[in-house]
Formats: sequence, structure tokens, C-alpha cells
Amino acid sequence: MKPLIFIFFVSFLFINCAELQEKNTITTLELKELLFKDKIQLIDVRTQREIKQGSIETALFIDFFDKEFLIKVSRTVNKRRPVYLYCRSGNRSGKATNILLEKGFEVYNVIGGYTKWKKENNK
Repeated sequence: MKPLIFIFFVSFLFINCAELQEKNTITTLELKELLFKDKIQLIDVRTQREIKQGSIETALFIDFFDKEFLIKVSRTVNKRRPVYLYCRSGNRSGKATNILLEKGFEVYNVIGGYTKWKKENNK
């Protein structure tokens, strides 16, 4: 009986996390449209080393691995406006999205990150 309860609990957690992540994502094509239309709050959460390989022109840089990541985000962006996050592939920015959602930000993870952005925009 206990293994069944554990499996149910773990499944419930994964389903809820997946739903949360799915609702707060945008594609790189949607991001491109937003950048064309408006000045948005876009944060690149990659490391300095990764940023040297290229970045999206208007992005702010706040390393996800920085001990003061949350403090720096809070000081940098307007919490009343949407925030868009990207990393290399979307994994770290997905984690950062969940952290900021818990703190009351309206935040969106860019699926595929800079890798996908670069493929779609350097043709």
C-alpha cells in the first residue's frame, strides 16, 4: 500500500510541475515577435563564458548560478511587468522561471533557449 501512495504522490508532483512549466513558456518565434513589437524585460541567465558565444541584443545578464540571482533580478526588473528568461537550452531558465513564479513574478521561459534562437535567426 505504501509504494502505491508514494507513486501516486510523485506522479502528482511531476504532473503539477509540468503543467506549471507548460503554462509559462514561449517559443523563440513568439519571443521574436514580442521583441519586434515592444521593449520587454528579457534576461539571459547563462554564465559569462556562455554569453561570449553570443546573445540576444536587448537581454540583461544575470547568471542563474550567482548566489544573489534572486536579489539581482528583484533589483533589475519591474515586478509588475512580464519577465522573459532564456539560457542555452531552456533548462536553467525553466528552473529560474519556477523560482520567480514562487516570488510573485509574471515570468516566461523561452523554450529551446539561445541554441534554438541562434538556429532560427542566423539563416
